[in-house]
Amino acid sequence: MARTRGTVTIRAVAEAAQVSPATVSRFLAGKTVRPELAERVRAVVEELGFRPNVIAQDLAQGRTRTIGVAVPDLENPYFTGILKGIGHEAQSAGYHLLVGDSGIAPELDVWRAVRQRCDGIIICSPYAPDEVLAEAVARLTPAVLVNRCAPAVPAPQVAVDSHSAMLELTGHLMNLGHRRLAYLAGPEQAWSDQERRRALDAARHFGAEVTVVSAGATAEDVVRAVDEALAARPTALLAFNDLVAFAALARLRELGIKVPEDVSVTGFDDIPYARLAVPALTSVRSPQPELGTLAWQVLSSLLAGETPVGFQTISAEVQHRETVAPSPER
Repeated sequence: MARTRGTVTIRAVAEAAQVSPATVSRFLAGKTVRPELAERVRAVVEELGFRPNVIAQDLAQGRTRTIGVAVPDLENPYFTGILKGIGHEAQSAGYHLLVGDSGIAPELDVWRAVRQRCDGIIICSPYAPDEVLAEAVARLTPAVLVNRCAPAVPAPQVAVDSHSAMLELTGHLMNLGHRRLAYLAGPEQAWSDQERRRALDAARHFGAEVTVVSAGATAEDVVRAVDEALAARPTALLAFNDLVAFAALARLRELGIKVPEDVSVTGFDDIPYARLAVPALTSVRSPQPELGTLAWQVLSSLLAGETPVGFQTISAEVQHRETVAPSPER
């Protein structure tokens, strides 16, 4: 007669199969068990409808089935896009996400707190000095860095190729007759900003006049930066990211300067709101979900004991919209 189904434990399976609980545990973990004992355990598991407690099994093996992700600003849609890519892949593999926002607490504290509660960590840290990252990551392994190229840091790194995309963008502007460009720059310590500046240096070699002004961290900073940049009479403003570009568009509108008739404006990252701006923002699509997917794949290989490639990039491409037109001086 079939047994009544209810809460079934390993001990109950062991008693029904007339084996020890240790034998049941070894069978469930896929370890070697004598064939006749394995057959008895398998039959009882099927009869009782036993479902192992995955959480308990993971804890017994020193795993949490959770990965951590540390980002500098959850309000920035760029990092939300990366999280979507990580989350989709990780959850498909049976992992959960623990997210830490280092914009509301010291970065090192956030990294340590997150890593203590998970099997590995993905760190989005645009600004931390390499030496700080190197010391921290050595204690947080397995870890993966996003949008950094830091050879001194002992962790694999994934990034978007900002340099090539910025070269494409400046080349497009110069083909439209723009020779005076102004860059509303991001933080100098950010690797992605350094890559954009490197592309602008190349544009100088091809005859462009490039003015660089720090865009700061607030809308008020961007207003000041736009006013300073306009003193150089640029025909195109290139913003460090789309959020800076939005603030620049608002300031130009206040000043009565028409976009793109008087000055062209470009962003970077192509967050979802870029195409909804008025006029729609020309930007560089930095594929955030794909970057998150790649970060997960690298961390997953680390968790499996493999050695992934140390530095990997994915390409970005210009999205041509309404804020760019031929130079008015053409």
